[in-house]
Amino acid sequence: MSTSILQGGCLCGAVAYEIDGTPEKFYHCHCRRCRKATGSAHASNILIEDGTLRWVRGEDFVRIFKVPEAKRFARQFCVQCGSGLPRLVKETGFIVVPAGSLDNDVPIRPQARIFWDSRAPWSCGTADIPAFAEYPPG
Repeated sequence: MSTSILQGGCLCGAVAYEIDGTPEKFYHCHCRRCRKATGSAHASNILIEDGTLRWVRGEDFVRIFKVPEAKRFARQFCVQCGSGLPRLVKETGFIVVPAGSLDNDVPIRPQARIFWDSRAPWSCGTADIPAFAEYPPG
């Protein structure tokens, strides 16, 4: 897959970003933390390895909340409107991009539903992508 320039931002328009990189993975995560962070059945995240995240506008409005007992879980967001924003996970080198924050399409489609065994009983079905109890193999 080739390198892409992804553009996105928050709901109120205060924050805008660009990412240079190759989208490697696209997961719907059903873990409890992702459900709480999004207020929905799952988080839809794109993972980019060896990418570069640039704040085009509004970096001063960007905040991060890290769950204290979590190994890597954190949520980066706009302090004005609460929209989820990309963040670099230093431990893995991946940029985690909330798919809904993007302004342009990506050359990758959801590959799996992860933490499926943690899903809410009212959650949507698996449709046409595989589901895993935790992470997919590899």
